[in-house]
Amino acid sequence: MVFLRCEAVRWVDDEPQPGLVEVRFTDAHHQQWAFIDKWPVFSGDDLTPDSRYPVEVGVLCDVLTAGTSDTAKISITPWGLESLEGETEFEVRTDQLTTS
Repeated sequence: MVFLRCEAVRWVDDEPQPGLVEVRFTDAHHQQWAFIDKWPVFSGDDLTPDSRYPVEVGVLCDVLTAGTSDTAKISITPWGLESLEGETEFEVRTDQLTTS
């Protein structure tokens, strides 16, 4: 499994259970993207309203194509996730990807 490294930046709401968090990352073109979803969708520690944000988390992704030696095109659809703008595919730096 491959994960995109991101940061949970804030607790959004307790409902729906088990609670929503906002997660952000910056792509290979320096554009920042955000997601809001239930915290278990993101790998890492259990998140709560009292967690010390920002917290590093991961988003499960599929690598679609390797770009240059230091970029890759990914899809975040394995969890049905999409950015607040409705995007599901991004070009990211390969150092933003991890297998743990």
